[in-house]
Amino acid sequence: MKRILAINPGSTSTKLAIYEDDQQVWKKSVYHPMEDLKRFHHINEQYEYRRNHITEALRKAGISLDFDAVISRGGLLKPTQGGVYRIDERIKNDLWNSSMEHASNLGAWIADEIARSIGCPSYIADPVVTDELSDIARITGIPEIPRISIFHALNSRAVSRRYAAQTGKKYEEMNLIVAHLGGGISVSAHQYGKVIDVNNALNGEGPFSPERAGTIPARQLTDLCFSGRYTHKEICKMLNGRGGLAAHLGTTDVPTVIRKAQAGDEKCKLILEAMIYTIAKQTGAMHVALRGQTDAIILTGGIAHNEYCTTALCEWLKNIAPIVVIPGEDEMGALAMNALGVLRGELPLQKYHPDIQ
Repeated sequence: MKRILAINPGSTSTKLAIYEDDQQVWKKSVYHPMEDLKRFHHINEQYEYRRNHITEALRKAGISLDFDAVISRGGLLKPTQGGVYRIDERIKNDLWNSSMEHASNLGAWIADEIARSIGCPSYIADPVVTDELSDIARITGIPEIPRISIFHALNSRAVSRRYAAQTGKKYEEMNLIVAHLGGGISVSAHQYGKVIDVNNALNGEGPFSPERAGTIPARQLTDLCFSGRYTHKEICKMLNGRGGLAAHLGTTDVPTVIRKAQAGDEKCKLILEAMIYTIAKQTGAMHVALRGQTDAIILTGGIAHNEYCTTALCEWLKNIAPIVVIPGEDEMGALAMNALGVLRGELPLQKYHPDIQ
């Protein structure tokens, strides 16, 4: 039996879980109140704070530190291939010096410290910067602005493997489109185990979502940037944080928007339908990226719990390929399964060398 500790740092909490082989035997969400986080000016300053909360949560639960592996959600590294990585000094250095701040950047540091203290390996898996784009998918009409890959890699690949197993096939044998529907939305084309195309789900591309603007007409955005009405920071917030449903309706709560739409609120209905339309269009684009050879479309993420949205999406997509709904996101289970796969020799261990693509 393999005993695995999974760590998933988020903006205001850190999720912890322990697995014995593929069975979760303990879980805990350690919440970090905003009044605590306000005193930190950079995410790196939260390292000791979060590490101490994790070790204290384990101590209070009476959990002995005798793991076969510790695995964390991957942070904002340099673009790299998907898969499982042994945490090393280069990974830690690139996370500590990342140009983009996110709590997940601390996960590898904390996981490695715990693992070193007990003499077991530490890993990360399928970081959000997983980049396997085909060469032609990177090119835009402006050489200085290539397309980059930032998406829900961990959950998207996990549900793909799960679906493939259910059909008696391997992930690497299938062509799949995965629409991860959450606060951000990514629609990815998986060709025989590689994500050859996907919208940048963080910084403004693809469908609009509960909090992100998605693709915006470039000239109109440029005019807005130079209008003098907004700062650089405010424009960035429009793209990520205050765009999408938040901008149109003042909320990111999809179930509330659905209830209002069903009760006759025409604006809520229109904006919700428009968001679904942009998801469908992006899915169509990924079908083209797969040269029309899509085995299945997977709808996943939190919004996939809402039948209103999945039914509407299925109406748009039903003529492309079979559609399967796998709602929610089991990131902890995905992390544990990746670590278990490496420990059992079922998954290869990748080498982090982002300079070689």
